Amino acid sequence: MPESANPRSERRWPRGQRFRLSERGGEAEAACRMAVQEVRGTGRESLEAAQRRWAEPLGLEPCDGLILAELRAGPRSLPQLVRAADACGTTDAEVRGSLERLVGAGLVELLPAVRQAA
Repeated sequence: MPESANPRSERRWPRGQRFRLSERGGEAEAACRMAVQEVRGTGRESLEAAQRRWAEPLGLEPCDGLILAELRAGPRSLPQLVRAADACGTTDAEVRGSLERLVGAGLVELLPAVRQAA
C-alpha cells in the first residue's frame, strides 16, 4: 500500500481496547464477501477491481475488508487483528489505518477497554 494512501495514525488505542462490527459494518462485510465471491476464480485483477468497487463508495481502502472479515467472528483486540492480518502480509500500521477508517465510517465500534486487575 502506498505510504501516502495510509498515513501514520495519530490515534492511540487504550491497552485492552476491543473492536466489533456495527450493524452497518456487518452489512459492509457481507457486501465485501459477496463482491469477492462473485469474482472467485476469475483472476487477481478481477478480485482487486471488485474490492475497489466495494471500498470506494464507502470511503475505504480495499484492504479494509480484511479487518471487517476478522471482526465478523466477534470482538477482537488490536494485537489479535495485527496477528491475523500479518498472515496476509498486512503491517501493524496498515491495520491501524484500517481501524481509523472503519471507526470513522461507523462500521466498527469500540468496546469499553478491559481493565487489568491490580
